[in-house]
Amino acid sequence: MLKIFASRLITGLSVILIVISITFFLLRSLPGGPFDTDKKLPPQIQINIEKKYNLDKPLWKQYYLYLYNIVRGDFGPSYKYVDRSVNDIIKETFPVSLKLGITSLLISLLLGCLLGIISSVKKGKAFDFFSFSFSTALISVPSFVIGAFLIFLFSIKLRILPAALWGEPKHYILPSLTLAAGPAAYLIRLVRSSMLDVAGAQFIRTASAKGLKKFNIIFKHIFKNALIPVVTVLGPITAYLVTGSFVVEHIYAIPGMGKFFVLAVSNRDYPLIMGITVVYTVVLVLSNLIVDILYLKLDPRIRFENSARK
Repeated sequence: MLKIFASRLITGLSVILIVISITFFLLRSLPGGPFDTDKKLPPQIQINIEKKYNLDKPLWKQYYLYLYNIVRGDFGPSYKYVDRSVNDIIKETFPVSLKLGITSLLISLLLGCLLGIISSVKKGKAFDFFSFSFSTALISVPSFVIGAFLIFLFSIKLRILPAALWGEPKHYILPSLTLAAGPAAYLIRLVRSSMLDVAGAQFIRTASAKGLKKFNIIFKHIFKNALIPVVTVLGPITAYLVTGSFVVEHIYAIPGMGKFFVLAVSNRDYPLIMGITVVYTVVLVLSNLIVDILYLKLDPRIRFENSARK
C-alpha cells in the first residue's frame, strides 16, 4: 500500500508541475501585458514596474524564479491589489470556499445516496419515476437558474432566508443547496444504477436464500459493494465543490476564491491567477489521492491486483 501511495503522490506532483507550467506560459503568450492601460505610462515608470515584478527578465528566468518561490510557499505580490500578496488573498478566501464546498458535499452525498437507495429499492414505482425525473431536471438546469429560483422562493416570496452575504449559518443554506444540486442529482442516478447492478449478483441471491433481513442485504451487501463507482466520481466532485463555484459565489455575493479568480483574469493579475490555479490543482490531486486510498479499503482485490502485477 505504501508503494501505491508513493506512486500516486509522484503522479500528483507531476500533474501540479504540468499545470503550473502550462498556465505560466499561456498567460505570458497572450497579447498585451498586465500593466497595459488605456493611458500609456511614461517609459521610465513602465520599466520600473516591470523590473519590480521581474517582468524585464527572460521568460525562462521568470519561470525559474516562480518555481523557486512556489517551493518556498510564496505566490508573490498581486499586481492589482496594492500591498496585498497572493498568499494573503488565498488565506482570506479559501476558508470561505472550503466551508461552502464541504457543506455542499455533505448535502449532495446525503441526498444522492439516500434517494438513490430508495429509488433502487422501489424500482419501477412512482417514487422511482419521480426521483429519476427530478434528478434529470437538476442535471440539465444551470446552477444560476437554480440559484435564482431559490432566491425568489425563499428570500422574496417566503422571506425566511437571506438572498446574499456570508457569515452566519443561515447564509450557508441557499448557496450550499444551489452548489449541491447538480452533484446530488448525478449521485442519485449513479447510486441507483450501481445498486441495481449489484442486486442482480449471485451472492445477493444467496444472501436472500439464507433468509437475511432485507435491511442487512440492502446496506451491508448491496450498498457497500455499490460504493466503488460512487468513490470513483467523489474525487472530482469534492474538488469542484470545495474550490467553490464561480457562478454561485457571484450570485450570492460570497467572498470566495471564485470571485477573485474572475477578477484576476479580467485584470491580467498573473500571480493571483497562478496562485488560485495551483490551489485548485492541489485540491483536485489530494481528492483523487484520498479516493485511491478509499479504493484499497473498500475493495481488497485492487490491492491484490497491484501486487500481482509486480
